[in-house]
Amino acid sequence: MLDERFCAMGTTVHIRTVGGRSTVAQQAQLRLAALESRWSRFRTGSDVSELNRSAGHWVPVASETILLLQRSMDAARATDGRFDPTVGAALIAHGYDRTFADVAQHARDVVPHPAIDASWPAIEIDVATETACLPPGTVFDPGGIGKGLAADLVTQELADQVDGILVNVGGDVRMSGASGDPAGWVVTIDDPFNPEQELTRLAIPGGAIATSSKQGRRWQTSTGSAHHIIDPRTGRPAEGTVAAVTVIAAEAWWAEVQATSLFLQGPDGLEQADDTIEALVVLDDGTQLATPGMGAVLR
Repeated sequence: MLDERFCAMGTTVHIRTVGGRSTVAQQAQLRLAALESRWSRFRTGSDVSELNRSAGHWVPVASETILLLQRSMDAARATDGRFDPTVGAALIAHGYDRTFADVAQHARDVVPHPAIDASWPAIEIDVATETACLPPGTVFDPGGIGKGLAADLVTQELADQVDGILVNVGGDVRMSGASGDPAGWVVTIDDPFNPEQELTRLAIPGGAIATSSKQGRRWQTSTGSAHHIIDPRTGRPAEGTVAAVTVIAAEAWWAEVQATSLFLQGPDGLEQADDTIEALVVLDDGTQLATPGMGAVLR
């Protein structure tokens, strides 16, 4: 079993492999770097930057970006717009207009304001020509799906070189094959109020886990605290009683999307949770709520 950690896509990546080639982690790092170069909202010349800069015009993009756009629209439809990939303008309006490492100092001078878009149904994709067109004025943000989809792609592409693989991109985790542990793949979920401490552990045979928390990416603006989970209905950082949501699903992009959707729905959302997932919701007062099947995987 090999464990490797490195930085990519603005976060920490953990690769665990069982058996197979020792070069798999290096391949994963190169693949994630390539995806970041296409999907970053902050890199000049990336597909996402070009789509945003040229909103209203057709732009040639990589096949992986076509997939990102397709999955984003699938997710928006499936969640009735609670997941909305066009919240980029709202993030910018609250100071998140550069990499998170640079936001803290800059955002203190920002006077935040709501920015409601919801133009995602008008995104156009031409698979045959590998081109896409955003509605004029739209700012596409892959932040609520990109890391999960990247974990999925890397896992799928490298799984045949190892007996088992886990790819964790900033808390969006995809697992495949043998874990080397009779319990399965054991993933630690951080306490949202104290990330240095463990909230619980989940043990699953494969699939994906993602967590959405308002405690992770926070910064100060001129009027107070802000975080990265935008409520598309208000164009502001989401309010409510939920501190964090962890979701188990077959694929990491879907787990990530469903975590955001449940976060915005609040504790009542568990009653209408998609039947393809299991979920754990932590409220601001520390109360934990879960779907019925979650108990079977808690360690």
